[in-house]
Amino acid sequence: MDFDVLFLGSGQGAWNGAIPMAKAGLRVGVIEEGLFGGVCTNRGCNAKITLDRPVALLRQIEAMQGQGITGVPQLNWEDNMSHKHAVIDQLAAANQQKLIAAGVKTIIGHGVFQDEHTLVVDGQSYTAEKIVLVTGRLPHRLTIPGNELFHDSTDFLAMPQMPARVTLIGGGYIAMEFATIANAFGADVTVILRGQQVLRDFYPPYVEEVIKDLTQRGVKFHFNETLQEAQETSQGIELRGANGYRHLTDYVVDATGRVPRLDGMNFEKIGLATTAEGIPVNGYLQTNLPHIYGTGDVLVKTVPKITPVAAYESQYLARLFTGKTIEPIQYPIIAQTVFTSPRIATAGVSPMVAAAHPDRYTVTSVDYAAKDWFHQVGNEPLNLITFVHDQEGYLVGVTNLGPDAVETVNGLLDVMNQKIKAPDQEELIYIFPSLAHSYMKYI
Repeated sequence: MDFDVLFLGSGQGAWNGAIPMAKAGLRVGVIEEGLFGGVCTNRGCNAKITLDRPVALLRQIEAMQGQGITGVPQLNWEDNMSHKHAVIDQLAAANQQKLIAAGVKTIIGHGVFQDEHTLVVDGQSYTAEKIVLVTGRLPHRLTIPGNELFHDSTDFLAMPQMPARVTLIGGGYIAMEFATIANAFGADVTVILRGQQVLRDFYPPYVEEVIKDLTQRGVKFHFNETLQEAQETSQGIELRGANGYRHLTDYVVDATGRVPRLDGMNFEKIGLATTAEGIPVNGYLQTNLPHIYGTGDVLVKTVPKITPVAAYESQYLARLFTGKTIEPIQYPIIAQTVFTSPRIATAGVSPMVAAAHPDRYTVTSVDYAAKDWFHQVGNEPLNLITFVHDQEGYLVGVTNLGPDAVETVNGLLDVMNQKIKAPDQEELIYIFPSLAHSYMKYI
């Protein structure tokens, strides 16, 4: 065999495990046909948060008008995009060099299975004892006439100019985050949804606050609309739907979700089991073929399909393959967020689940913006947090709506995962003043 472990794909679910495997003495290879580091590094999370940074700063400045600051700066999309390229474009080569420096062989090209232990790239065969699938997901595309006029998230994150009218189709992460960014940079933004549910993974009362804020800023939400076709006209792109629905725009982002990348690699030839949701695996991340594993968003799983989870799975395989564990993977409490303004971040038991089981959980909420002096320093117009405790008094869930929601929920992950409760919490002495000092007062 050429390799002990061969990864198909180079995203977070690959290099986080490939490097420690190689350093432990395993012969490791990574096949990549695009940019090293995968979607998140090059065409997703990193690019999005770079483009959103001016928006977050602008919100802070807006909140402090008349509180020591006078005047609101203008945002410039072209400058912002140039900054994004300066930060992001170098990452793919840097990721490849990290692999090479650790002793991982990088193979550039499209990998196709020849048999259960062999992948072919541009006519060259590579064999491995174990193969790890890190093929990720692709943007879903609406199958309606005129969908060739639509763009996906990759396109939006590389737009050279901000169009005058931007339309997002969908109500998930991508639609809401892009609506936030495009609106802040001056576009006339419309969000079209087939139903009424927005950000289904998050606490509905907090989602409603985000929708309210975006609406006040000029974003229009068109609920319960079924699009049937799109057509280019002299006035722009016309979207047409049921019951005579019409909408004119300049730029359409199909944000209707993402689907697992399963085609074009001969999975069916080797008998690899797949479903419409992705690749099923067991507790050891094995597919139905015991020497083929998977990590990341391509998997069928109940935990969030987010970057830190893919990295965690890859690191788990490094421990498994090097003999540091023989146990199945055990996921800790996992936090997730949506980068709107304000942010929503959540971890553990949701307030919805807790409310449905009052015999098991206690729910408490705090209006930070009204009650906490440290949050009033920034004159925050909106900052709400909800805690969930179990009957033994352990913090088991937290959801925060506010500009610092990410850092607040990140900090409370340790309290939940380490099962720290009063009086042990008194042993945690934080800098004063700080976010941590503030939230520890309330849990």
